[in-house]
Amino acid sequence: MIPYRDTIPCRYTPWMTWALIGINSLMFLYSSFLSEQSLYRLFNLFGLVPARYTSSEWAQWAGLAPTDYTPFVTSMFLHGSGMHLIMNMWLLWIFGDNIEDRMGSVRFLSFYLSCGLVAGVLQVYFSRGSIVPTIGASGAIAGIMGAYFFLYPYARIVIWVLFLPLFVAVPAIGFLGFWVIIQLHKATTGLAIGAAYSDVAWWGHLGGFIAGMLTYRVFLWRERDPEGAA
Repeated sequence: MIPYRDTIPCRYTPWMTWALIGINSLMFLYSSFLSEQSLYRLFNLFGLVPARYTSSEWAQWAGLAPTDYTPFVTSMFLHGSGMHLIMNMWLLWIFGDNIEDRMGSVRFLSFYLSCGLVAGVLQVYFSRGSIVPTIGASGAIAGIMGAYFFLYPYARIVIWVLFLPLFVAVPAIGFLGFWVIIQLHKATTGLAIGAAYSDVAWWGHLGGFIAGMLTYRVFLWRERDPEGAA
């Protein structure tokens, strides 16, 4: 099942959501022109490699500074494939505009980055020995989904049933709850399957979602009319 759209209209132009989609797309376009060797270096330098921060000996051998924490941010803007980018940006497009509506652009960006940072920390903790770079915006987007879970629980999410010309509207609380169950199942059973630089960061997804659930109220802009929220 793939979410197609939600039913909550925007009241303000989601400039920051558009900007984040644009930056991520431009970064992917840039990386698509790199050679395999350059791409490997890019992902290892600016992707989030857990062993870089948990094994100083390995980090020294690999030439990665363990005191450089910029990858916790830069990794959010890298994607391993076109499908990886499209799926993340599609979720950002569906859920991000409504959360930006309630927070304003600057607060929304701060919220987005903070959720992504929490997601990165949790992923590093649960993947301490991994030398595979974690990349992608999914942890930050999971935080947006966590905020949506509480702000618009009864909004309708229109989902497309794969391989069928069938669209079904379900409550956001049901769709997002099911999404969390999948992440938790994958994280705890070790069923993650992925390509070299795009292994799914299940714990990062959960970390971002929890961060969004717990902190979204801090970022809400009181002057914005909450009418329309469930």
